[in-house]
Amino acid sequence: MRVLIQSRQSGFSLIEVLVTIAILMIGLLGLAALQTNATVAEMEAYQRSQALVLVQDLADRIAANKGEAANYLKDDIGTAAVDCTGKTARWDLDVCEWGNLVNGAAEVSAGGTKIGAMIGARGCVTSPSAGVYMITVAWQGMSAAGSSPGTCGSGKYGTGQRRTVSQIVRIPLLGA
Repeated sequence: MRVLIQSRQSGFSLIEVLVTIAILMIGLLGLAALQTNATVAEMEAYQRSQALVLVQDLADRIAANKGEAANYLKDDIGTAAVDCTGKTARWDLDVCEWGNLVNGAAEVSAGGTKIGAMIGARGCVTSPSAGVYMITVAWQGMSAAGSSPGTCGSGKYGTGQRRTVSQIVRIPLLGA
């Protein structure tokens, strides 16, 4: 009789092992999804930090050249690489160099290709009022998110994928 009881219970351990494996598989799939989401979030954060550095760079350039601030007003800066040799005006050279930075001149792959820090980046400088200049960098995000303010790069990226960072530069209007 003892042998019969053991043979009835011998399949129970196999079912326990299969259930344990199924639970482990679900947990590992969850970890893989978490890793994927973390990678996307890390790339988004990297792109945002690069955009913030670029916005601050142009803000410093405009503040250093206050007398020519109105010449910095442009849309879609940096959509293509431009040769800056021969630019003599300080503002023209600033816009050209900054456009190349937005385009990715500082980010180079091992093969020497300029890859850029952001996907499809472009810069815009607008003047909402006299003596006020808004510098914006727009780029394509990795996933859909809420809407970004402003018009820089509007309609150039997928729905909810446009990301922007902006900074205001105020130039005092001295004299009357």
